[in-house]
Amino acid sequence: MTRWVVFDYGNVISEANANLDRLAAMLDSPPERFANPYWAFRNAYDHGASEVEYWQSVGRELDRRVSAEQALELTAVDTAGWLVTSPAALALIGELAAADVPLALLSNAPSSFGRIVAEQPWTEPFRHLVFSGDLGVIKPAPAIWTALADRLGTRDCVFFDDREENTDGATEAGLIGIHWRGAAHARDQLVALGVLPA
Repeated sequence: MTRWVVFDYGNVISEANANLDRLAAMLDSPPERFANPYWAFRNAYDHGASEVEYWQSVGRELDRRVSAEQALELTAVDTAGWLVTSPAALALIGELAAADVPLALLSNAPSSFGRIVAEQPWTEPFRHLVFSGDLGVIKPAPAIWTALADRLGTRDCVFFDDREENTDGATEAGLIGIHWRGAAHARDQLVALGVLPA
């Protein structure tokens, strides 16, 4: 059986979101104050909370009222920031696709963002795009690895993520979890595992 390679999205395939300061300005907040609520409510958002629920939660922490219309504006800017991809990661994906390695994506992300990612040209080689918002469970919960394995029909896969708690969770579930340290390091790991030639 061919071993799958599964990628996280944020800060792996994508670059870091460069729009955080702009989002902070939209809420009249200093960037350093904005960062905490932006991330603090992300798990609920990735679990399936709506865009309006997420941004209103952020706004309450910043003592700012966020209307439904403003929430959609904030979402558009946030989404654009996360759509900037890493050329090195895409090159690695292209090499894997050319070698007929089966590819999948597993990301903690809202369903609405998942639909936008699915429309991006670079996703064409991916056989499965799995988003936590569709499942109602986020990494590293055990149920998400079961859902992934059911989708792939196997746990024989290499999983790359920039968060060690997620790669640790993958390893505990019987996958090969590898902390993402850039495309060059990832390629070295894939060569060592025999997924790619030296």
